[in-house]
Amino acid sequence: MNLQKLRGRLLLSVLLGAAVFVGLSAYGDFSDVVEGLEDFNWWLLPVILALTCINYLLRFVKWDFYLHQIGVRDLPKRDSFLMFFSGLAMVITPGKVGEWLKSYLLREVHGTPFVRSAPIVIAERLTDTFGLLILATAGLFIFGRAWQFFVVVGVTAAIFLFLARHRPAMRAILRLVERLPVVSRFAHLIEEFYESTHVLVSPRNLLLMTALSVVSWGGEVLAFYVTLLALGLDATGLLLLQAAFILPVATVAGAVLLTPGGLGVAEGGITGLLQVIVDMPKSLATVATLVIRFATLWFGVMVGMGALAIMTRRLTLQPSLEVAPVPGAAADEAWGQESGAPVSGPAARRRGA
Repeated sequence: MNLQKLRGRLLLSVLLGAAVFVGLSAYGDFSDVVEGLEDFNWWLLPVILALTCINYLLRFVKWDFYLHQIGVRDLPKRDSFLMFFSGLAMVITPGKVGEWLKSYLLREVHGTPFVRSAPIVIAERLTDTFGLLILATAGLFIFGRAWQFFVVVGVTAAIFLFLARHRPAMRAILRLVERLPVVSRFAHLIEEFYESTHVLVSPRNLLLMTALSVVSWGGEVLAFYVTLLALGLDATGLLLLQAAFILPVATVAGAVLLTPGGLGVAEGGITGLLQVIVDMPKSLATVATLVIRFATLWFGVMVGMGALAIMTRRLTLQPSLEVAPVPGAAADEAWGQESGAPVSGPAARRRGA
């Protein structure tokens, strides 16, 4: 993974974000948006950011839990923390796939094979999606909108889970891959990727981490609710339900359509749904969208860039690591256990040692 290329793509995403900001402000009418920002109760911004931080911290707990499931149980919490928050710098990549930076950093610092930890990002996105849809479920029945979207996402997730948990089906696919002329040489990597995925999406792990996702993303729903209060809306249970429907639907839509960080899709979804469901003027809906997207996206990117700077400096100061081979019999026995991966020390050694 080339960090220079990642920085270049990050810059492009920032420029795209700036274009979305300008376009959204133009839609809301610049003068009205500026007036709305002036009337915004900025004393509530620390509360909004604190609620967003709750989401980040609970998602870190999920990341650390998944590391234990694949056998990484001796990684210092400080390193795990920095790796997770470095990944936040990459959320403004299509479908947040840039968060695989965490797997790269884990390999460089700990020696864990990239293909073993990469499925963590998929498990994170899957349980995040389930958590967001659960939060939006009440609104689905009350407002009667976006049910087609729920069905498509739910069916897609169900198909993925079936393949991830049904070994005979996946083994048949792997045997087919082994016959392909070019892809066959990567068959062993695909198999390790699958075995890790199989463990991460076990019923127990899926249930626990989806429950955690409901709580963590509930923090961002509350942040959105406080944002609406800061614009002068009355604090009612209905407004909370509206917030719990609008933000999750827009967030999942942005992830599903693979735009960088949901840019454009999430902003359009939040602004449009606020006008349709909450009956807000487009200028106020625009202001609410700009504030909540700063708190839930760009604030995280800034925190992530700080963590990534620390990790990058550390990598330049330490000797390179290479993955130590694991005996085949031991690996087969370990991955054959349904409960998780083996407990091992850093699967790496110093080059030249």
